[in-house]
Parts: sequence; C-alpha cells; structure tokens
Amino acid sequence: MWQGDVHSSRFLRAPCPVVYLMPDPMTSSFVEIRQAMPSDLKAWAGMRHALWPTTAAAAHEAELRQQAGSKLFIGFMALQDGAPVGFAEVFVRPFANGCDSRPVPFLEGIWVDPAFRRQGIARKLVNACEDWARGRGFREIGSDTEVSNGASLEAHGAWGFKETERVVYFRKTLD
Repeated sequence: MWQGDVHSSRFLRAPCPVVYLMPDPMTSSFVEIRQAMPSDLKAWAGMRHALWPTTAAAAHEAELRQQAGSKLFIGFMALQDGAPVGFAEVFVRPFANGCDSRPVPFLEGIWVDPAFRRQGIARKLVNACEDWARGRGFREIGSDTEVSNGASLEAHGAWGFKETERVVYFRKTLD
C-alpha cells in the first residue's frame, strides 16, 4: 500500500540548507558538507566517474543537469579548503527493496577521494542525506551495493544501515 505520492506537496518542500563543518585531523583546515550547487556539476561528474567508471564523465554531467530541476533528487558535496573531496546523492524512489515505506529516499551513490577516507567524511555526507530526508517527513532511507563490495558493506553497517536482502539479477535477450 502506498503511503504517499512522490509528487505530493509533502515531499516537494523547498531545499533545506544542510551544512556541516568538521575539522580535518591531518591539517588545521575544515571539511565542509553542503548541498551541491550548479557550480559543482563538473567536479561532481568527475567524482561520479571515479565511482562509476563505465560511464563517461560527460554523460554523468548530462545526467546531473537533467536531474537538477527534480525535487526528487539531491546531492551533497564534501569540500576541503573549497576543493571537492566527496559527494553523496539521493533520489526518491517509488519503492526500494527491503524498505517498509513508499516512496523512499535512496542513497544512490557516495564517494570520497581515497586521500580523505577514514576521516568521517562519508558518515557526514550520509548524515546530510538523512537530515534532508527527515526534513521532508521520510522515516527511512534505502541503499544498495554489490555483494562483492566488502568495503561498501562494512561502511553501510558503520553508517547504521541494516542488510535486508541479497539478490542476483538475471537477464535474457529476446529475439
């Protein structure tokens, strides 16, 4: 049973600015977590390409431009001294396997530059996504990863996600 329509006004409120400043333990600077802006598109697309290298950076940028007007999609950037070092993005899906509510915000992607990992940046990006979702009345958030991605499985657990199921997808071409 649907508990809401992704196009209802409940989910289409104005963007909420979410900003976190966290000290970088290696330097005297701070890492800023904030909502992505149009000026971030090229850097964001480049980081997406690092996460999903089978898609060209230009195609990622085109997809981000297309999503820019959607109230169902949001991205957050992690910046150190103004330079992007990570991102997270959420899309509100009609449903997500393992989630009880519908629609549900879904952590579609998260990436932190390897030089900045294990400093809590990804956790802060996830927190920003959660705060955004909570601010729109959602009570859960979904995510996924490949079964073989042990680092991502471990990270999701550390961020508070609970595994709900494992799936193998199949495909058959029809002639």
